[in-house]
Formats: sequence, structure tokens, C-alpha cells
Amino acid sequence: MNQRYQIPPATAISMAANVRAYLELMRLKNVFLAAITVPLGAQFAIGDSWIDKYLIEVLLQVMAVIFFIGAGNTMNDIKDCEIDKTAHPNRPLPSKQVSIENAKIFTWVLWIASFSCMGYGAYRLSESGMSWIPLAVIYFTAVLLMLSYDHGPKTKNSGLIGNVSISLMVGAVILYGSSSVSAIESNLVWWTAGVVFFTNLAREIVKDCQDMESDEGIRNTLPMTFGLQNSRMLAYVIIMAALVCLYMPYWKGSFEFGQLFFQTPAILLLITLNGPLYNGDDVLVASRIRIAMLLGLIGFIITMYV
Repeated sequence: MNQRYQIPPATAISMAANVRAYLELMRLKNVFLAAITVPLGAQFAIGDSWIDKYLIEVLLQVMAVIFFIGAGNTMNDIKDCEIDKTAHPNRPLPSKQVSIENAKIFTWVLWIASFSCMGYGAYRLSESGMSWIPLAVIYFTAVLLMLSYDHGPKTKNSGLIGNVSISLMVGAVILYGSSSVSAIESNLVWWTAGVVFFTNLAREIVKDCQDMESDEGIRNTLPMTFGLQNSRMLAYVIIMAALVCLYMPYWKGSFEFGQLFFQTPAILLLITLNGPLYNGDDVLVASRIRIAMLLGLIGFIITMYV
């Protein structure tokens, strides 16, 4: 009797491969790296109390971000399908693991799921007498930035404007996390968002330096108009702005000045990038900037518990 309802091994393998293809469209690694900053935003805003008081609200917005970024990445793959037939032939769409039509349906499912999670979280805040407006404003601003980046005015192809747009979206996730517990006024959250914004902006510029030859004729990036060395110098200036944001909570913020010690790894990693930037080692610099950003966030977390 049970054998009649067993899924044949070949079918099970096919189903698993199909699921993997859809997850690959979402780019889960990037999705989860972004999603974990939502609880970080809540943590920096109100400390551990979010776990007891607002766990459901925060988890709802984690899911909203996962579905949001997954939808954006899938839309990007649909748009770049023809290019990926040459550049990335093993991606789910050019390799025909997922059809364009099914990818479009999947995108709509992700958008509906994301909006539903955000909306229900906003409703729960409203029912508790807390402000839900910052949550909705940040969400819809991110939607506009995403659509304009790759599908509307295509700021992706507009050099520094595109770099700023994507960095605003990345930094806004910290603010989104704090707004999920209606605590966006926290100074620490804004300085942390500043660190994330400026480090990501510097990294985007460095990546454009790295990709200048392959972007020729496709995008009008900052290195093409401002020059490679000038763009690298600007990236270092922006890194210094990130360091200021990293320093401020210990000077006039939530922490004591002596606790700045816990940011030593991030600070050293950032201030020593001038040499690799001058030598044009863009791959190394982009990697170290991302590591420094993560170390900075970890430094804030450690400081909260010491």
C-alpha cells in the first residue's frame, strides 16, 4: 500500500534539483548575509529585550528581507538571461533549469511574501501602540531604489549614483531592523548604518575599478570618467568616513572611549588599505573591506556585552 505512494528516486532527485535551482536564483548566501543585519539593528537599538518582547516582529522582517532580496536577485537574472548565456551559462535560467515564465511567477510569489511579512509586522506594531511608519517608509524606499537600480532609470549604469543607491539599500537594513521594534531614533543604529553604507560604497567603487575593462561599453562607471587612481583615492576617503562612523559611538555615543579597543581589528584593516589601493590590488581591497565591515559589527556586539 505504501509503495503506491512512494516518490520514484528519479523524480525525487529532479524535484531536489529544481528546488536548488530556485534557491540559486535567490542567491541565498547574499540573502542571509543581509538578513542577519535585521536582528543586529534591533539589538543595537534596544539590546537583548527584543528577544523577549519583539521576537515575532523581528523574525517577520528577517523573512521580509529574505524574500525582498530574493525577488530582486531573480528579477536581475531574468533581465540578464541573454548575457548570462555567455558569461554564466550554468546559472538556472541560461541552463534552462528554470524557465523564464516560472522565474517570473517565482518573483511575484517572493514579492507578495515579502510585502505580507512587512505588512503584518507593521500591523503588530500598530496594535501595540508603536510607530509602524518608519518600517513602511524604509521598505518602500528600498523597493524604489532596487527598481531604479536595475529596471527603471538603471542607476546601475550611472557610475557613482548607482554605487550610492546600492549602498543605501545595504545600510538601510540596519535601520530596518531597528524600525521593526519601533526604535529608529537610536544613535548607535544610525552610526552603524553609516559604517555599513560607507564601507559598502567604497567597496562598490573598488569593484568598478576591478571590472573596468569588462564594463566597457555596458556601464558608465566612476573609474571610466574619474580615472582609476582618482577613484581608488576617493574610495580611501570614503573608508575614512566609515572610520569616523565607527569611532563616534565611543566618543559621543552609547559606549565608553576605552571600549574602542574592541574595534582595533576593523580599524587596522581599513587604515592599511592605502597601500593595496595605490598598487591597484582591487580584489584584495574589496575582500578586506567586507571583512572589516563584519569585524566592525562584531566589535559593536562585543562592546555591548563588556
